[in-house]
Amino acid sequence: MEFKILDLFCGAGGFSYGMEKNPHFKTVLALDNDSYAGETFKRNMPSCDVIIGDITSSSVKEQVVQKAIEYGVNTIIGGPPCQGYSNKGKKLGMDDPRNFLFREYLSLVKELKPEVFVIENVKALLSTSSGWFRDEILKAIATLDYYIDYGVLNASHFGVPQSRERAIFICAKRKFIHLPQQTVTTFTTVRDAIADLAYHESGEGAFEGRYALPASSHYQEMMREGSSKLYNHMASRHKDIAIEKLKLIPPEKGKEFLPSDMIGRQRFHTTWGRLKWDTVAPTIDTRFDAASNGTNNHPFLNRAITPREAARIQSFDDNFIFYGSKVRIRKQIGNAVPPLMAKAIADTIYNELK
Repeated sequence: MEFKILDLFCGAGGFSYGMEKNPHFKTVLALDNDSYAGETFKRNMPSCDVIIGDITSSSVKEQVVQKAIEYGVNTIIGGPPCQGYSNKGKKLGMDDPRNFLFREYLSLVKELKPEVFVIENVKALLSTSSGWFRDEILKAIATLDYYIDYGVLNASHFGVPQSRERAIFICAKRKFIHLPQQTVTTFTTVRDAIADLAYHESGEGAFEGRYALPASSHYQEMMREGSSKLYNHMASRHKDIAIEKLKLIPPEKGKEFLPSDMIGRQRFHTTWGRLKWDTVAPTIDTRFDAASNGTNNHPFLNRAITPREAARIQSFDDNFIFYGSKVRIRKQIGNAVPPLMAKAIADTIYNELK
């Protein structure tokens, strides 16, 4: 069976890029309201028809339905915006209109009747508003007559060098499809992921560059395969005070080494943290390039991680290039579905349906 995908809320394309690592999956149509993310998607997957528009618009939905039928879509994937569910957000729950965009997703499922669809979201979706959203999604899917398996997956279980927990719903017409089982016995570490990129200091690097060090792990070799140049490896230009703080923090340590007068009013204990070489990274978010934001600083260099290092930690290989301003690119990377986790989902769907 060949799976032709419609990717809703597609962002930069991590979900599709990962699904396509199984040769039986091909994304033919994608939708997002962010033109910058859409450009990155289109440049990396040029054969896909990318629509930029608002899913709540009836004309946009008509266009999506028409093209999906034309292209023979039989699979839908997507992660409706999740800021209102997230732990870092305010968990606005019932008061946040973004939390109801799953209804728009399911309205397209109802119209197109795909063989399979997958919903991805933050783990907190399952508990926000006492589980109301989870229950509404399950009830809505049940009325569409699909088998459902759902739960929380951790990206690190699929070779991603990051502890990123996501709520996943796999829904199929013909039979029950299980969530994928862990595919690795040894976790991929920060060292495995980015040690070969450990050279730029604050403000150094360019959109396009060359590798300065050889690959030193199997993961790095996999990330480099087919890539002759290095893109998006640009370090943030931090303020002098930020660099002074980082100089006081030893390798792999955190703000416990800063004098109290330099910590300020920050309440979270993870701020100003350095990544640890020999474990997985914490969840990459959309502000990974700010030295004060969480545990996003290089294990020993006095800077936050670069977009390419963040992309590696998300499991984007070096062939995938991000386009746009610094702010746009960090949003694209931080919001993405890790491709290796998406591949595991695709592999499971194919193996259970073939």
